[in-house]
Amino acid sequence: MFHTYARRTLAALSLAMLVVPSAHAGDVTFAIKNSHPNAMRLELYSQDRDYVWPGNNQDFYLNDGETKSLPITCNEGESICYGAWVDGDEETYWGVGPGNKEKCEDCCYTCSGGETEEIDLVP
Repeated sequence: MFHTYARRTLAALSLAMLVVPSAHAGDVTFAIKNSHPNAMRLELYSQDRDYVWPGNNQDFYLNDGETKSLPITCNEGESICYGAWVDGDEETYWGVGPGNKEKCEDCCYTCSGGETEEIDLVP
């Protein structure tokens, strides 16, 4: 009796795994250049789920004049927008700004592998 129940449960779980779509991981590298005379902070925000890179209440830091490559792992097809701001001045921002609160044009990328063109954050 137990074996019949166990087999049915296992079969049902196996079928459920076939029906539920899985998110495929992808990688993309954001190439960011800080052309502002001050240091800035930056985060990357998923527009498809509640997720932020680097996460854990941290952000990426770019010195003035610095260029960084920021590789992330994301879900294939996911839309990711950057938000950057001058260190100590959240009113001076690029993209969706701190906390993903602003609207932007041309600041979002699709997770599909490879590297973005160099994103030059100019004053």
